[in-house]
Amino acid sequence: MSEQNQVQLTARDLTGQHFKEGFNCAESVVRAFRDFYKLDISDEALKMASGFGGGLGHAGCMCGALSGATMVLGMLQGRSNKEQSRGPIYGSAQEFHDIFSGQFGATCCRVLNPHEFGSKEQRHTCFKLTTTTAGILLKYLQDKQLVPAK
Repeated sequence: MSEQNQVQLTARDLTGQHFKEGFNCAESVVRAFRDFYKLDISDEALKMASGFGGGLGHAGCMCGALSGATMVLGMLQGRSNKEQSRGPIYGSAQEFHDIFSGQFGATCCRVLNPHEFGSKEQRHTCFKLTTTTAGILLKYLQDKQLVPAK
């Protein structure tokens, strides 16, 4: 196994660990990347990811793992004042959205995971989507040199 594949596996495992602990898809992705890269994201800030699980509070809209990945991109490229350009984060968010959609065929939670929320099947499918998204995000971040190589 290549070193990059091993690093991807580690990020996926960490995401999966958070998911198994009871965090939702969005929370798991953000927490894993905070821990993995020691990002400056406080526990208070992590609360922002909570409402994105289940496609926005079980509405079944945009996948929470994709939302969490977008939050990580925002942490790395987002603006802290209105004078800064939106270009970098908008470009990355759209590009990652397109990669995700190409990988899974959709971005909508209820399409990706049609099982009843809370069911064993739903949790299993969400776990796979969430951990796979973490691997895709890590590769994206490394390919774009948004994070140091591990």
